[in-house]
Amino acid sequence: MKYTGSCHCGQIKFEAEGEIGNALACNCSICQRKGSLLWFVPRANLRLLTPEANLSTYLFNKHVIKHHFCAKCGIHPYGEGVAPNGDAVAAVNLRCIEDIDLNAIPVHHYDGRAI
Repeated sequence: MKYTGSCHCGQIKFEAEGEIGNALACNCSICQRKGSLLWFVPRANLRLLTPEANLSTYLFNKHVIKHHFCAKCGIHPYGEGVAPNGDAVAAVNLRCIEDIDLNAIPVHHYDGRAI
């Protein structure tokens, strides 16, 4: 299934394709503050619909995850990284996806502080 999403102001819009089986809520120092619910898809399944120049990116700790956000409204629609198997992956913030019922999606709580 194809989903569309965006930041609050629309400067960043994207499509993501796949099946939303569950979401991940992480308690690491950045995820807890953002409050995002993450859905992981192969990076090839995420297509940016707005200019890449509209993205701002935050790197921290080991600088391996690109936390993308909108400099205008501050919303974090997705991030990019590499899965343990070496594949490029996108972590889509389900709170930025249009027309889905977040209450119907099972949430796995991940202890990112333990890493």
